[in-house]
Amino acid sequence: MNADVRGPAAQHRLCQVCGERPRVWASVEFCFTCWPGGPVTPPPCLRCGSRTLYWSTGLCQRCHAFAVPPPDTCRNCLAWGVRRGRNWMCDPCAAWIDRHHTPAAPCTVCGHSSVLAKDRICRLCHLQAAAHSIPRQRTDWTQVRRQGQQLFITRLPTQRRRAPAPPPPLAPRKPAVLESPLHQPLLFETPRTLRHRGGSTGLAQRAEPELAAWVDQFTARQALEEGWDRGFLNRVRTGINIMLGFLDTPGLRLAPTDVDVLKEVQLPAARVTALLTTAGLLDDNRIPAMTAWARQRLDHLPAAMNHEMHTWLTIMQNGSSTSPRRKPRSPITIRLYLYWSLPALTRWADAGKTTLREITTRDVIAVLPATGRDRAQTCKGLRSIFHVLKNHRVLFTDPTTPLRPGSTPTKIPLPLPADPIYDALTSPQPATALLTSLIAFHGLTSHDMQHLRLTHVDNTHPGGTRLRINDRTVLLAGPVRDRLATYLHHRATCWPTTTNPHLFLSRRTATTHHNVDYHWIRRQLPPHLNPRTLRHDRLLHEAAATDGDTQRLIDLFGISPETAHRFTNTVDHPHLRTPHPSPSPAPSGQTRPD
Repeated sequence: MNADVRGPAAQHRLCQVCGERPRVWASVEFCFTCWPGGPVTPPPCLRCGSRTLYWSTGLCQRCHAFAVPPPDTCRNCLAWGVRRGRNWMCDPCAAWIDRHHTPAAPCTVCGHSSVLAKDRICRLCHLQAAAHSIPRQRTDWTQVRRQGQQLFITRLPTQRRRAPAPPPPLAPRKPAVLESPLHQPLLFETPRTLRHRGGSTGLAQRAEPELAAWVDQFTARQALEEGWDRGFLNRVRTGINIMLGFLDTPGLRLAPTDVDVLKEVQLPAARVTALLTTAGLLDDNRIPAMTAWARQRLDHLPAAMNHEMHTWLTIMQNGSSTSPRRKPRSPITIRLYLYWSLPALTRWADAGKTTLREITTRDVIAVLPATGRDRAQTCKGLRSIFHVLKNHRVLFTDPTTPLRPGSTPTKIPLPLPADPIYDALTSPQPATALLTSLIAFHGLTSHDMQHLRLTHVDNTHPGGTRLRINDRTVLLAGPVRDRLATYLHHRATCWPTTTNPHLFLSRRTATTHHNVDYHWIRRQLPPHLNPRTLRHDRLLHEAAATDGDTQRLIDLFGISPETAHRFTNTVDHPHLRTPHPSPSPAPSGQTRPD
């Protein structure tokens, strides 16, 4: 590019190649883009030094007097869409500068150099704070800086008169019947029933309208969260209205035994009980099944020993928030410990012992079985009782401290015949076939299958469908993928509106977010199969196929080394060296799954 380009301006002409104007001089017939041997990089602007948007006579479009530059950002608030008419500044910023009359300086919040207000904060930060402000609260400028700056577009058409926003829907007011401190007590209680013809006629219409509207807001919210269909929602509302029809006395509360009558007409009593409890219309005075079972087993003990055992039961069920702290234990653990300890407690009571404070180590040794599993289990149960009561200062000493329960002998895993497994794999029930295949092919536990979620199934991997369980990734076999697809179609057909995230659903859990329990999984399998023995058969088969490779079992099934050694040592057991009888041939026209 020669120097005459920066000389005095002449009359502009059109480029002979592209016809653009006014990118050339009177003595030059081409623009910089069409320059022979080019394109040629335009020179920087003589006024602002910009290397973009070159126009003519050494100036860019922003600086040339006859150019029409494109929209750009505001110099003060960085809003996009301003023109050159106000010296590259939007109209609100022009009014902002006229009002404050201060020189440009860095903002104390964002650091942008612009005209600041009296609080040393720029207009952009004020707009950002106004967008996220909370009424009657002071603006926290540190939060404004942390959230960043949201830029905007200026010169947009605004609606001067906005229509008033519709008021939010008002929740039903709490009916006065719930706030009544007094109520008329019943003269005598009569059992409620809906079995007789006409027993439920008109009960759904007898409910107080305000009270029904108060409870219906909890019903609608629960139905939306758990994806109830219209039929189930109507059944729940009918059951609630029937229960509200029983409340013929102001301030009266229902009991769980009243709700149980809904089972007589096939209405969801459990969901009605939960909703009435949420609405504050139910006094849940039911005794937990574990507590009732324990009281029945401990009634024959002396009063002092009975009180000590109930103290242990309460701590095991509820835990302890004071030192020594203790987490609650599961009902299964409590039931096992109490079941193992009951024979020893009964013998001490028959021997004249009235309290556990009289028990010594010699007394504990006298009631322990000689050897075997019973000795270990009894010692574990008694150790839990004395240890908890000693830590909470109910007893002075723990007589089980010098005792060693020993290890519990484990059962030898045995192989299963192939015919029952094949029948379960080919079952017409999709849940039965999928459960059996997950255990028989991949050795999943019943706990894993109870907590399987739809998000654990990964169909995006090019190598095949994968199942992600805890920290383990399982590549599903072909037969398992086929049965998984069949079950997912069955699940979507039976419960299309459910929001339960778990893979396996039942009729009860489809309207909740709970998982299925072990008993449901056990009922899906044939009577001669259960998850534990089927999983042991799979692990035993893998141990035999790998010649007792312990590391292979650990990596494949995610088990501990002790569990893996249990199966690898079983392969060489003398009673299992006899080859297993070959399974009967499959029916004609059928092949066994791989």
